Amino acid sequence: MAKKDFDKICDLIGGISPFIRFVGVIDESGELLAYRRRADLIPLLNEKNTQYQFSHIAMKTDLEGFFDKNLGEVEFVWEEREKVQTISFAIKKIRIWISIDKKVIRSEMLRIIDSCLPVVKKFS
Repeated sequence: MAKKDFDKICDLIGGISPFIRFVGVIDESGELLAYRRRADLIPLLNEKNTQYQFSHIAMKTDLEGFFDKNLGEVEFVWEEREKVQTISFAIKKIRIWISIDKKVIRSEMLRIIDSCLPVVKKFS
């Protein structure tokens, strides 16, 4: 995929809900290829910790590949933390990583996930 595709993914997903804080496209080495951040917020992670987070996502992606034959490929992962919720989607070897405001109700989270799936499928 080209850089314009990564930017388009960020724009499409970032426009799904006003509760989306950040959308990033991360490659298999943890490099951030494109992103969109909501204008009105301060990031929860500094630059160094952000890079650690992306490296962690890359390592998890690589390790998950060991189970694909038996369990099938990962479609998405939803994680709840004290301050934020995250969702990550797989498109081959890259990950789309999305952070969402913590106080969002579950039905809105499910709507966000359901709205992201066609975007992910389009670029898979």
